[in-house]
Amino acid sequence: MPAPNQFIVYVADAPASARFYGGLFDLKPVFETPGFIAFDIGGGVQLALWSRVPFDLAEVDHRTSELCVAVEGAPASVDALYEEWKAKGAKVVTEPYDDVFGRTFLVADPDGNLIRVAPVD
Repeated sequence: MPAPNQFIVYVADAPASARFYGGLFDLKPVFETPGFIAFDIGGGVQLALWSRVPFDLAEVDHRTSELCVAVEGAPASVDALYEEWKAKGAKVVTEPYDDVFGRTFLVADPDGNLIRVAPVD
């Protein structure tokens, strides 16, 4: 049975978003075109940014998904990553808080796509 191996995030400007995600995750693209840029994120899985979508992103008034980065060593590691990403200019959606699964926070990319940090289960 095939398994998902690429997560695509719709963005307005793929090169600008690639700079954002590359800086946030300390990654270099492995594939680049003007409208589609991909990063290897391990285990044969890629994160791709696609700006040549067949609809206007401005007309999408909400996002219903999020990327999640699970980190070891929570809650201290969650708080440390929050401070690091805030210093890099990530748009804070929620400051760190404790939820039923542990310490977490949300930031958004330049297009409003959500990125959550949470502890490893």
